[in-house]
Amino acid sequence: RLFFKKGMCCFRERRKGCRKRKSVRGCVVGPDLSVLHLVVTKKGEQDIPGVTDDSRPRRLGPKRASHIRKLFALEKQDDVRKFVVRREV
Repeated sequence: RLFFKKGMCCFRERRKGCRKRKSVRGCVVGPDLSVLHLVVTKKGEQDIPGVTDDSRPRRLGPKRASHIRKLFALEKQDDVRKFVVRREV
């Protein structure tokens, strides 16, 4: 069991000086794990089927007007409402 405090990963301090004990496995991967959270940081020579061979667009865009302007390189007088990315139902 690890003792988490402010600044450590996997822990967000709710109050000042708050700490928490948490069970972690470290880097041990076994057949008893049901889920692994991975992030692809570097693409190799060959594609991994179903992971890096297709590109999916972002499902949702930014909600704040200033962030929409930044994404689409809009001016202040442009209408932001025309560039809102909505999810398809």
